[in-house]
Amino acid sequence: MDAVNAWLGRLGSMNFTSVLTAVIDITVVAFVVYKLMMLVKGTRAWQIMWGLGIFLLLLPISSMLHLRALNWLLNYFSLLGPVALVILFYPELRHALEEVGRLKFLGRGFASLRSEDITALIAQLTKVSEELSKASIGALIVVEREVGLDTIIATGSRMDALVSSELLRTIFHPGSPLHDGAVIVRGNRIVAAGCTLPLSDSPRLGTMIHTRHKAALGVSEQSDAVVLVVSEETGMVSLSVEGTLFRGLDSEQTRAKLAELLRTGDGHESMFHIRRTVSSAFSRMRSGSSD
Repeated sequence: MDAVNAWLGRLGSMNFTSVLTAVIDITVVAFVVYKLMMLVKGTRAWQIMWGLGIFLLLLPISSMLHLRALNWLLNYFSLLGPVALVILFYPELRHALEEVGRLKFLGRGFASLRSEDITALIAQLTKVSEELSKASIGALIVVEREVGLDTIIATGSRMDALVSSELLRTIFHPGSPLHDGAVIVRGNRIVAAGCTLPLSDSPRLGTMIHTRHKAALGVSEQSDAVVLVVSEETGMVSLSVEGTLFRGLDSEQTRAKLAELLRTGDGHESMFHIRRTVSSAFSRMRSGSSD
């Protein structure tokens, strides 16, 4: 109780500038940790992090339960921790530093796109979905947002091309060797084609849901990606996001839904709000220090 009273006393003695600085400090650290988690989510490092979490949890549990042999073994391996972390996370650390160097750390994909680029991307996706629907050609287009899809990208053929309806039609043409897989879009560029997606095993799915739609639901359940699906059997256009499938969309509905889902990542708007928030915070700090 004395410790709590002492902490409250110190908190009461802090001036406004100190409190504001502490809040900004905590917010920045939380933001950096969140972005680091988003960089590794969907990659091999994500599974390694879960394994490390279980390892660290077993250390105090083995000590409390007096499991001396297990505790000794875990402590022995923990001595190798720093070296093991560098070895295990070397590819991901390199990738993260590359992302920071390209100024992509503040957001993946859409954070670096201008509003007109997002509009052009939506127009190309809407156009190709309409054309493939009329021709009853199946398609599966995954648009990455915040959560990385590097693990899925690794299952296909890497590309680096601007999104266009002509290129997408070529990829999904029945004679193409990549037409059966999914295309991954990052920002306004196609980064991979012919990718394999995880299938949804939700018990809510009916028998009328085919493999292409199960794949769309599967990746949208495991990430925040927006998935555009064209059915080969019926030509029906659908969108999957957050484990929900919106079926039977026409061109205008597809355009409107894509605009709703993708424009939330408008980088210029988000960066404007960040700059405005930081600017107002520093203004309050200056006014507080002058009192």
